[in-house]
Amino acid sequence: MSEGRLIVVSNRIPTEAAPSGGLVVALHDALKERGGVWIGNSGKRVYPEEAARGLTRIAETPYERYSFDLTEEEHQGFYLGYSNATLWPLFHHRTDLLAVDPDQARIYREVNERVAKLIAEVVQPGDAIWVHDYHFLPLAEALRRRGVHNRIGFFLHIPFPNPSDLPALSERKLMPGWLSAFDLIGLQTRRDVSNALDFLRDSGAEILLNGRLKMGDRRFEVASFPIGIDVDGFIKAAEENADAGEHLRLSPGERLVLGVDRLDYSKGLPQRFAAFGEYLSHRPDPQIRATLLQIAPPSREDVEAYREIRQELETITGRVNGEMAELDWTPIRYIRRNIEREVLAGLYRRADACLVTPLADGMNLVAKEFVAAQDGADPGVLILSHFAGAAEQMEAALMVNPYDPGETARAIEQALSMPLHERQARHLSLMQSIREADIGWWTRTYLAALQKPLAGPGN
Repeated sequence: MSEGRLIVVSNRIPTEAAPSGGLVVALHDALKERGGVWIGNSGKRVYPEEAARGLTRIAETPYERYSFDLTEEEHQGFYLGYSNATLWPLFHHRTDLLAVDPDQARIYREVNERVAKLIAEVVQPGDAIWVHDYHFLPLAEALRRRGVHNRIGFFLHIPFPNPSDLPALSERKLMPGWLSAFDLIGLQTRRDVSNALDFLRDSGAEILLNGRLKMGDRRFEVASFPIGIDVDGFIKAAEENADAGEHLRLSPGERLVLGVDRLDYSKGLPQRFAAFGEYLSHRPDPQIRATLLQIAPPSREDVEAYREIRQELETITGRVNGEMAELDWTPIRYIRRNIEREVLAGLYRRADACLVTPLADGMNLVAKEFVAAQDGADPGVLILSHFAGAAEQMEAALMVNPYDPGETARAIEQALSMPLHERQARHLSLMQSIREADIGWWTRTYLAALQKPLAGPGN
Protein backbone atom coordinates (compact mmCIF):
# COMPACT_ATOMS: atom_id res chain seq x y z
CA MET A 1 0.00 0.00 0.00
CA SER A 2 1.42 3.36 -0.95
CA GLU A 3 1.60 5.86 1.87
CA GLY A 4 -0.89 8.66 1.35
CA ARG A 5 -1.64 11.65 3.50
CA LEU A 6 -2.50 11.66 7.19
CA ILE A 7 -5.92 13.00 8.16
CA VAL A 8 -6.21 13.89 11.86
CA VAL A 9 -9.64 14.39 13.43
CA SER A 10 -10.01 15.94 16.89
CA ASN A 11 -12.73 17.72 18.81
CA ARG A 12 -10.80 20.98 18.87
CA ILE A 13 -8.20 22.22 16.42
CA PRO A 14 -5.37 24.70 17.04
CA THR A 15 -6.02 27.85 15.07
CA GLU A 16 -2.71 29.63 15.63
CA ALA A 17 -0.02 29.49 12.93
CA ALA A 18 2.57 27.91 15.27
CA PRO A 19 0.83 25.35 17.50
CA SER A 20 2.06 24.80 21.07
CA GLY A 21 1.62 21.97 23.59
CA GLY A 22 3.05 18.46 23.42
CA LEU A 23 0.28 16.56 21.64
CA VAL A 24 -0.53 19.42 19.28
CA VAL A 25 3.13 19.82 18.33
CA ALA A 26 3.53 16.07 17.77
CA LEU A 27 0.54 15.93 15.44
CA HIS A 28 1.71 19.11 13.74
CA ASP A 29 5.13 17.54 13.09
CA ALA A 30 3.60 14.28 11.79
CA LEU A 31 1.34 16.18 9.40
CA LYS A 32 4.16 18.45 8.27
CA GLU A 33 6.42 15.48 7.56
CA ARG A 34 3.87 13.40 5.73
CA GLY A 35 1.43 15.97 4.42
CA GLY A 36 -2.24 15.85 5.20
CA VAL A 37 -5.28 17.43 6.75
CA TRP A 38 -6.29 18.32 10.32
CA ILE A 39 -10.05 18.61 10.93
CA GLY A 40 -11.60 19.81 14.18
CA ASN A 41 -14.31 21.84 15.85
CA SER A 42 -13.76 25.61 15.70
CA GLY A 43 -15.35 26.19 19.10
CA LYS A 44 -17.88 28.60 17.56
CA ARG A 45 -21.63 28.23 17.98
CA VAL A 46 -23.47 29.22 14.84
CA TYR A 47 -26.90 29.10 13.25
CA PRO A 48 -27.86 25.82 11.52
CA GLU A 49 -27.51 27.29 8.03
CA GLU A 50 -23.94 28.37 8.85
CA ALA A 51 -23.03 24.94 10.26
CA ALA A 52 -24.32 23.35 7.07
CA ARG A 53 -21.70 25.18 4.99
CA GLY A 54 -19.14 22.54 5.86
CA LEU A 55 -15.42 22.99 6.41
CA THR A 56 -13.62 26.31 6.76
CA ARG A 57 -9.94 26.52 5.91
CA ILE A 58 -7.76 28.09 8.62
CA ALA A 59 -4.10 29.12 9.11
CA GLU A 60 -1.65 28.51 6.30
CA THR A 61 0.69 25.65 7.25
CA PRO A 62 2.64 22.92 5.44
CA TYR A 63 -0.57 20.90 5.59
CA GLU A 64 -4.26 21.75 5.39
CA ARG A 65 -6.33 22.67 8.45
CA TYR A 66 -10.10 22.81 8.39
CA SER A 67 -12.66 23.56 11.07
CA PHE A 68 -16.34 22.80 11.37
CA ASP A 69 -18.87 24.66 13.50
CA LEU A 70 -21.53 23.45 15.91
CA THR A 71 -24.96 24.91 16.49
CA GLU A 72 -25.97 25.75 20.06
CA GLU A 73 -28.16 22.61 20.11
CA GLU A 74 -25.20 20.51 18.93
CA HIS A 75 -22.88 22.07 21.51
CA GLN A 76 -25.37 21.20 24.24
CA GLY A 77 -26.20 17.70 22.99
CA PHE A 78 -22.95 16.51 21.41
CA TYR A 79 -20.33 18.20 23.59
CA LEU A 80 -21.76 19.14 27.00
CA GLY A 81 -24.37 16.41 26.90
CA TYR A 82 -23.47 13.01 25.51
CA SER A 83 -19.68 13.47 25.36
CA ASN A 84 -19.17 15.03 28.78
CA ALA A 85 -22.26 14.20 30.84
CA THR A 86 -22.61 10.59 29.60
CA LEU A 87 -19.37 9.19 28.17
CA TRP A 88 -16.95 11.09 30.42
CA PRO A 89 -18.39 9.83 33.74
CA LEU A 90 -18.86 6.34 32.32
CA PHE A 91 -15.27 6.10 31.13
CA HIS A 92 -14.02 7.51 34.46
CA HIS A 93 -15.95 4.91 36.47
CA ARG A 94 -18.59 7.36 37.77
CA THR A 95 -21.81 5.79 36.53
CA ASP A 96 -23.59 7.56 39.41
CA LEU A 97 -23.04 10.83 37.51
CA LEU A 98 -24.02 9.51 34.09
CA ALA A 99 -26.83 11.39 32.32
CA VAL A 100 -29.26 9.37 30.20
CA ASP A 101 -30.87 11.53 27.54
CA PRO A 102 -32.02 10.02 24.21
CA ASP A 103 -32.01 13.42 22.50
CA GLN A 104 -28.36 14.02 23.44
CA ALA A 105 -27.44 10.54 22.19
CA ARG A 106 -29.20 11.28 18.90
CA ILE A 107 -27.41 14.61 18.47
CA TYR A 108 -24.06 12.93 19.26
CA ARG A 109 -24.63 10.43 16.44
CA GLU A 110 -25.87 13.14 14.07
CA VAL A 111 -22.75 15.26 14.61
CA ASN A 112 -20.58 12.22 13.93
CA GLU A 113 -22.55 11.58 10.73
CA ARG A 114 -22.01 15.18 9.63
CA VAL A 115 -18.28 15.04 10.37
CA ALA A 116 -18.06 11.73 8.47
CA LYS A 117 -19.66 13.41 5.45
CA LEU A 118 -17.10 16.24 5.62
CA ILE A 119 -14.18 13.79 5.86
CA ALA A 120 -15.52 11.67 3.01
CA GLU A 121 -15.41 14.75 0.78
CA VAL A 122 -11.66 15.30 1.32
CA VAL A 123 -10.24 11.78 1.82
CA GLN A 124 -8.20 10.27 -1.01
CA PRO A 125 -7.14 6.68 -1.74
CA GLY A 126 -4.15 5.74 0.41
CA ASP A 127 -4.86 8.32 3.10
CA ALA A 128 -4.80 7.17 6.73
CA ILE A 129 -7.34 8.69 9.12
CA TRP A 130 -6.42 9.16 12.79
CA VAL A 131 -9.41 9.92 15.03
CA HIS A 132 -8.86 11.27 18.54
CA ASP A 133 -10.96 10.66 21.62
CA TYR A 134 -14.40 9.82 22.89
CA HIS A 135 -16.22 12.56 20.98
CA PHE A 136 -15.93 10.47 17.80
CA LEU A 137 -16.57 6.85 18.77
CA PRO A 138 -19.13 6.31 15.94
CA LEU A 139 -17.08 8.13 13.29
CA ALA A 140 -15.43 5.12 11.61
CA GLU A 141 -18.72 3.25 11.33
CA ALA A 142 -20.28 6.35 9.73
CA LEU A 143 -17.35 6.58 7.30
CA ARG A 144 -17.63 2.89 6.35
CA ARG A 145 -21.29 3.39 5.48
CA ARG A 146 -20.17 6.16 3.13
CA GLY A 147 -17.83 3.76 1.35
CA VAL A 148 -14.56 4.90 2.95
CA HIS A 149 -12.22 1.87 2.96
CA ASN A 150 -9.07 3.68 4.10
CA ARG A 151 -7.18 2.71 7.21
CA ILE A 152 -8.87 4.40 10.18
CA GLY A 153 -7.21 4.53 13.58
CA PHE A 154 -8.63 5.70 16.89
CA PHE A 155 -6.85 6.85 20.02
CA LEU A 156 -8.66 7.16 23.33
CA HIS A 157 -6.95 9.68 25.61
CA ILE A 158 -9.09 8.80 28.66
CA PRO A 159 -9.52 5.41 30.39
CA PHE A 160 -11.55 2.65 28.76
CA PRO A 161 -14.58 1.90 30.94
CA ASN A 162 -14.85 -1.15 33.13
CA PRO A 163 -16.97 -3.81 31.37
CA SER A 164 -19.18 -3.96 34.47
CA ASP A 165 -20.02 -0.25 34.01
CA LEU A 166 -20.94 -0.41 30.32
CA PRO A 167 -24.48 -1.75 30.89
CA ALA A 168 -25.25 1.73 32.29
CA LEU A 169 -24.89 3.10 28.74
CA SER A 170 -28.18 2.99 26.82
CA GLU A 171 -26.24 2.75 23.54
CA ARG A 172 -24.00 -0.11 24.77
CA LYS A 173 -25.21 -2.42 21.98
CA LEU A 174 -23.91 0.09 19.42
CA MET A 175 -20.43 0.27 20.96
CA PRO A 176 -19.03 -2.99 19.44
CA GLY A 177 -19.97 -1.79 15.96
CA TRP A 178 -18.45 1.62 16.63
CA LEU A 179 -15.16 0.10 17.78
CA SER A 180 -14.82 -2.68 15.22
CA ALA A 181 -15.17 -0.20 12.34
CA PHE A 182 -11.69 1.14 13.23
CA ASP A 183 -8.59 -0.75 12.10
CA LEU A 184 -6.55 0.14 15.18
CA ILE A 185 -7.81 1.16 18.61
CA GLY A 186 -5.04 2.78 20.63
CA LEU A 187 -5.41 2.94 24.41
CA GLN A 188 -3.20 4.41 27.10
CA THR A 189 -2.49 1.41 29.34
CA ARG A 190 -2.42 -2.37 29.50
CA ARG A 191 -5.32 -2.14 31.96
CA ASP A 192 -7.37 -0.29 29.35
CA VAL A 193 -6.56 -2.95 26.75
CA SER A 194 -7.67 -5.68 29.15
CA ASN A 195 -10.98 -3.88 29.78
CA ALA A 196 -11.56 -3.37 26.06
CA LEU A 197 -10.80 -7.00 25.19
CA ASP A 198 -13.10 -8.26 27.93
CA PHE A 199 -15.92 -6.08 26.63
CA LEU A 200 -15.38 -7.02 22.99
CA ARG A 201 -15.13 -10.74 23.74
CA ASP A 202 -18.39 -10.53 25.70
CA SER A 203 -19.89 -8.75 22.67
CA GLY A 204 -18.99 -11.61 20.33
CA ALA A 205 -15.53 -10.66 19.06
CA GLU A 206 -13.13 -13.49 18.29
CA ILE A 207 -9.41 -13.18 19.06
CA LEU A 208 -7.34 -14.47 16.14
CA LEU A 209 -3.95 -16.17 16.27
CA ASN A 210 -2.13 -12.98 15.21
CA GLY A 211 -3.64 -11.11 18.16
CA ARG A 212 -6.18 -9.22 16.09
CA LEU A 213 -9.90 -9.36 16.71
CA LYS A 214 -12.65 -10.41 14.34
CA MET A 215 -16.21 -9.20 14.59
CA GLY A 216 -18.47 -9.97 11.66
CA ASP A 217 -16.44 -9.24 8.54
CA ARG A 218 -14.20 -6.76 10.34
CA ARG A 219 -10.68 -7.47 11.55
CA PHE A 220 -9.12 -4.92 13.87
CA GLU A 221 -6.55 -4.49 16.60
CA VAL A 222 -6.51 -3.12 20.16
CA ALA A 223 -3.16 -2.10 21.65
CA SER A 224 -1.57 0.14 24.28
CA PHE A 225 0.33 3.28 23.22
CA PRO A 226 1.13 5.30 26.36
CA ILE A 227 1.36 8.94 25.36
CA GLY A 228 4.47 10.93 26.28
CA ILE A 229 5.70 14.52 26.35
CA ASP A 230 8.32 16.63 24.58
CA VAL A 231 10.96 15.99 27.24
CA ASP A 232 13.70 18.28 25.92
CA GLY A 233 11.22 21.04 25.21
CA PHE A 234 9.90 20.92 28.74
CA ILE A 235 13.39 20.81 30.25
CA LYS A 236 14.22 23.97 28.31
CA ALA A 237 11.03 25.71 29.42
CA ALA A 238 11.71 24.83 33.07
CA GLU A 239 15.29 26.09 32.92
CA GLU A 240 14.29 29.33 31.22
CA ASN A 241 11.57 30.00 33.80
CA ALA A 242 13.37 28.77 36.91
CA ASP A 243 12.63 32.05 38.69
CA ALA A 244 8.84 31.52 38.48
CA GLY A 245 8.77 30.22 42.06
CA GLU A 246 10.05 33.55 43.37
CA HIS A 247 6.62 35.07 42.69
CA LEU A 248 5.18 32.84 45.43
CA ARG A 249 7.19 34.69 48.09
CA LEU A 250 7.61 31.62 50.23
CA SER A 251 9.30 31.99 53.61
CA PRO A 252 12.86 30.66 54.02
CA GLY A 253 12.63 26.88 54.44
CA GLU A 254 8.97 26.73 53.40
CA ARG A 255 8.24 23.64 51.33
CA LEU A 256 6.12 23.72 48.18
CA VAL A 257 3.74 20.91 47.24
CA LEU A 258 2.22 21.43 43.78
CA GLY A 259 -0.94 20.19 42.10
CA VAL A 260 -1.89 21.01 38.50
CA ASP A 261 -5.19 19.64 37.21
CA ARG A 262 -8.27 20.62 35.29
CA LEU A 263 -11.15 21.19 37.70
CA ASP A 264 -12.76 17.78 37.32
CA TYR A 265 -14.23 15.19 39.67
CA SER A 266 -11.93 12.51 38.21
CA LYS A 267 -8.83 14.30 39.57
CA GLY A 268 -9.42 13.51 43.25
CA LEU A 269 -8.99 17.11 44.38
CA PRO A 270 -11.22 17.02 47.49
CA GLN A 271 -9.39 13.89 48.65
CA ARG A 272 -6.06 15.61 47.95
CA PHE A 273 -6.98 18.72 49.93
CA ALA A 274 -8.19 16.57 52.83
CA ALA A 275 -4.94 14.55 52.75
CA PHE A 276 -2.87 17.72 52.83
CA GLY A 277 -4.86 18.93 55.82
CA GLU A 278 -4.19 15.59 57.54
CA TYR A 279 -0.46 15.92 56.79
CA LEU A 280 -0.44 19.36 58.43
CA SER A 281 -2.27 18.04 61.47
CA HIS A 282 0.19 15.19 62.01
CA ARG A 283 3.50 16.61 60.79
CA PRO A 284 6.32 15.74 63.23
CA ASP A 285 7.40 19.33 63.73
CA PRO A 286 4.58 21.93 63.84
CA GLN A 287 7.15 24.59 62.95
CA ILE A 288 7.65 23.04 59.50
CA ARG A 289 5.71 24.99 56.92
CA ALA A 290 4.49 23.45 53.68
CA THR A 291 2.18 25.10 51.18
CA LEU A 292 -0.06 23.27 48.73
CA LEU A 293 -0.35 25.32 45.54
CA GLN A 294 -3.25 23.88 43.56
CA ILE A 295 -3.80 25.21 40.05
CA ALA A 296 -7.17 24.01 38.77
CA PRO A 297 -8.57 25.88 35.76
CA PRO A 298 -12.31 25.30 35.33
CA SER A 299 -13.83 23.11 32.68
CA ARG A 300 -17.42 22.47 31.60
CA GLU A 301 -18.91 24.63 34.34
CA ASP A 302 -22.30 24.28 32.66
CA VAL A 303 -22.40 20.68 33.95
CA GLU A 304 -23.82 20.39 37.48
CA ALA A 305 -21.14 17.96 38.72
CA TYR A 306 -18.44 20.56 38.02
CA ARG A 307 -20.21 23.27 39.99
CA GLU A 308 -20.45 20.86 42.92
CA ILE A 309 -16.72 19.99 42.87
CA ARG A 310 -15.86 23.69 42.83
CA GLN A 311 -18.02 24.35 45.90
CA GLU A 312 -16.56 21.36 47.73
CA LEU A 313 -12.98 22.51 47.12
CA GLU A 314 -13.73 26.03 48.30
CA THR A 315 -15.27 24.61 51.48
CA ILE A 316 -12.28 22.36 52.26
CA THR A 317 -9.81 25.16 51.47
CA GLY A 318 -11.60 27.50 53.83
CA ARG A 319 -11.68 24.91 56.61
CA VAL A 320 -7.98 23.93 56.34
CA ASN A 321 -6.78 27.51 56.04
CA GLY A 322 -9.04 28.64 58.86
CA GLU A 323 -7.63 25.99 61.19
CA MET A 324 -3.96 26.05 60.16
CA ALA A 325 -3.04 29.45 58.70
CA GLU A 326 -0.78 31.97 60.37
CA LEU A 327 -0.63 35.70 59.73
CA ASP A 328 2.25 35.15 57.30
CA TRP A 329 1.36 31.68 55.97
CA THR A 330 -1.60 30.30 54.00
CA PRO A 331 -1.35 26.47 53.78
CA ILE A 332 -3.53 26.00 50.66
CA ARG A 333 -3.29 28.39 47.74
CA TYR A 334 -6.03 27.54 45.25
CA ILE A 335 -5.88 29.17 41.82
CA ARG A 336 -8.91 28.52 39.63
CA ARG A 337 -7.67 29.84 36.29
CA ASN A 338 -5.16 28.97 33.58
CA ILE A 339 -1.46 29.57 34.17
CA GLU A 340 0.84 29.82 31.15
CA ARG A 341 2.67 26.62 30.29
CA GLU A 342 6.09 28.27 30.62
CA VAL A 343 5.28 29.56 34.11
CA LEU A 344 4.02 26.11 35.09
CA ALA A 345 7.34 24.61 34.00
CA GLY A 346 9.16 26.96 36.36
CA LEU A 347 6.76 26.15 39.22
CA TYR A 348 7.33 22.41 38.66
CA ARG A 349 11.06 23.02 38.97
CA ARG A 350 10.63 24.89 42.26
CA ALA A 351 8.27 22.34 43.84
CA ASP A 352 9.57 19.97 46.50
CA ALA A 353 6.78 17.50 45.69
CA CYS A 354 4.01 17.14 43.14
CA LEU A 355 0.67 15.51 43.91
CA VAL A 356 -0.77 13.67 40.90
CA THR A 357 -3.58 11.78 42.60
CA PRO A 358 -6.51 11.22 40.22
CA LEU A 359 -9.26 8.73 40.98
CA ALA A 360 -9.18 7.75 37.30
CA ASP A 361 -7.02 9.08 34.47
CA GLY A 362 -6.02 7.98 31.01
CA MET A 363 -2.36 8.93 31.40
CA ASN A 364 -1.83 12.27 33.22
CA LEU A 365 1.00 14.16 31.58
CA VAL A 366 1.48 16.43 34.60
CA ALA A 367 3.42 13.56 36.20
CA LYS A 368 5.80 13.44 33.23
CA GLU A 369 6.12 17.22 32.95
CA PHE A 370 7.02 17.50 36.63
CA VAL A 371 9.81 14.93 36.26
CA ALA A 372 11.19 16.61 33.13
CA ALA A 373 11.22 20.02 34.84
CA GLN A 374 13.34 18.95 37.82
CA ASP A 375 16.94 19.90 38.50
CA GLY A 376 18.58 16.47 38.54
CA ALA A 377 21.05 17.61 41.20
CA ASP A 378 18.27 18.45 43.67
CA PRO A 379 14.99 16.99 42.34
CA GLY A 380 11.53 17.09 43.84
CA VAL A 381 9.46 13.97 44.50
CA LEU A 382 6.50 12.73 42.46
CA ILE A 383 3.53 11.37 44.45
CA LEU A 384 1.39 9.38 42.03
CA SER A 385 -2.00 7.69 42.22
CA HIS A 386 -2.26 3.99 41.40
CA PHE A 387 -5.19 4.99 39.18
CA ALA A 388 -3.23 7.30 36.87
CA GLY A 389 -2.28 5.66 33.59
CA ALA A 390 1.26 6.96 34.14
CA ALA A 391 1.62 4.57 37.10
CA GLU A 392 2.34 1.69 34.70
CA GLN A 393 5.50 3.43 33.49
CA MET A 394 6.57 5.50 36.51
CA GLU A 395 7.12 2.93 39.22
CA ALA A 396 9.85 5.01 40.93
CA ALA A 397 7.24 7.54 42.09
CA LEU A 398 5.70 7.33 45.56
CA MET A 399 2.51 5.41 44.81
CA VAL A 400 -0.64 6.15 46.80
CA ASN A 401 -4.29 5.21 47.03
CA PRO A 402 -6.00 8.61 46.58
CA TYR A 403 -9.08 7.38 48.44
CA ASP A 404 -6.99 7.00 51.61
CA PRO A 405 -6.10 10.48 52.98
CA GLY A 406 -3.85 8.99 55.65
CA GLU A 407 -1.75 7.16 53.07
CA THR A 408 -1.41 10.28 50.92
CA ALA A 409 -0.53 12.36 54.02
CA ARG A 410 2.23 9.91 54.92
CA ALA A 411 3.53 10.06 51.34
CA ILE A 412 3.73 13.87 51.59
CA GLU A 413 5.74 13.54 54.79
CA GLN A 414 8.01 10.93 53.15
CA ALA A 415 8.54 13.13 50.09
CA LEU A 416 9.40 16.24 52.09
CA SER A 417 11.87 14.37 54.31
CA MET A 418 13.41 12.13 51.63
CA PRO A 419 17.24 12.18 51.55
CA LEU A 420 18.95 13.62 48.48
CA HIS A 421 20.44 10.33 47.26
CA GLU A 422 17.02 8.67 47.17
CA ARG A 423 15.43 11.62 45.40
CA GLN A 424 18.19 11.55 42.79
CA ALA A 425 17.86 7.80 42.24
CA ARG A 426 14.08 7.99 41.83
CA HIS A 427 14.37 10.95 39.48
CA LEU A 428 16.97 9.20 37.31
CA SER A 429 14.67 6.18 36.92
CA LEU A 430 11.67 8.35 36.11
CA MET A 431 13.62 10.39 33.55
CA GLN A 432 14.65 7.22 31.78
CA SER A 433 11.03 6.07 31.55
CA ILE A 434 9.73 9.34 30.09
CA ARG A 435 12.61 9.59 27.60
CA GLU A 436 12.09 6.04 26.31
CA ALA A 437 8.44 6.76 25.51
CA ASP A 438 8.30 10.47 24.68
CA ILE A 439 5.75 12.16 22.42
CA GLY A 440 7.78 11.48 19.27
CA TRP A 441 7.98 7.76 20.12
CA TRP A 442 4.21 7.71 20.67
CA THR A 443 3.42 9.28 17.30
CA ARG A 444 5.86 7.11 15.35
CA THR A 445 4.81 3.89 17.06
CA TYR A 446 1.09 4.46 16.61
CA LEU A 447 1.33 5.47 12.96
CA ALA A 448 3.63 2.52 12.19
CA ALA A 449 1.03 0.18 13.68
CA LEU A 450 -1.77 1.86 11.74
CA GLN A 451 0.17 1.43 8.49
CA LYS A 452 0.92 -2.28 9.00
CA PRO A 453 0.09 -4.43 5.95
CA LEU A 454 -3.53 -5.40 5.70
CA ALA A 455 -4.33 -8.90 6.96
CA GLY A 456 -7.36 -10.84 5.93
CA PRO A 457 -10.73 -9.82 4.48
CA GLY A 458 -12.87 -7.11 5.92
CA ASN A 459 -10.17 -4.46 6.10
